[in-house]
Amino acid sequence: MSKYVLIGSEGCGSVIVELALLKAGAEFELEEIPYLEPGPDRDRLLELNPLGQVPTLIMPGGDVMTESAAIILHLADAFPDAQLAPATSDRQRPAFLRWLIYIVSEIYPTSNFSDDPARWQLPKDAQDDYKRTVDQYRKTLWGHVEDVADTPCFLGNDFCAIDLYIAVMRNWRPGRKEFTQSFPKLTEIADNIASNPMFSGVLKRNFDT
Repeated sequence: MSKYVLIGSEGCGSVIVELALLKAGAEFELEEIPYLEPGPDRDRLLELNPLGQVPTLIMPGGDVMTESAAIILHLADAFPDAQLAPATSDRQRPAFLRWLIYIVSEIYPTSNFSDDPARWQLPKDAQDDYKRTVDQYRKTLWGHVEDVADTPCFLGNDFCAIDLYIAVMRNWRPGRKEFTQSFPKLTEIADNIASNPMFSGVLKRNFDT
């Protein structure tokens, strides 16, 4: 195998890695599957990733990587000219690492918490209130990112992979309309990514925007 294979699903976190692969100029193939649906595709995914989640990335040598932040940091090392992350000597490196891990450890999981409340065995009449509560908490978490964000990129004039996370995740719950109303700096960052010809086609394909 001489190229990456990205296993992903429409509108999911795999879109972030797809954008990063494009920015890196990496040779890759996208295998888009409905990752939650039982069948051969999910069976194969489970063999590669016991959690059955996307993104799952098969490396050119056949090794498997999961977890979007780990994949981003690998691509940043493998393709330094892509500027997915500040160099280790860059004074912005600590802020990049801090907020990358914040997004993936604090904000990203709230999707799993609220997308399918039934998995937590909540009574049906409590599920809507639960979703609203998690959505409000999610907005609080994004608010901390808004507070520290610069523009036109999260780190100011310097692009990094956090910009890709913002451009994708603004489309998730509680929805793009609320995101735009609440987070003007993050919206500007996301709009800048969406208007970039390198990324616009992928975002339109996944989010019809």
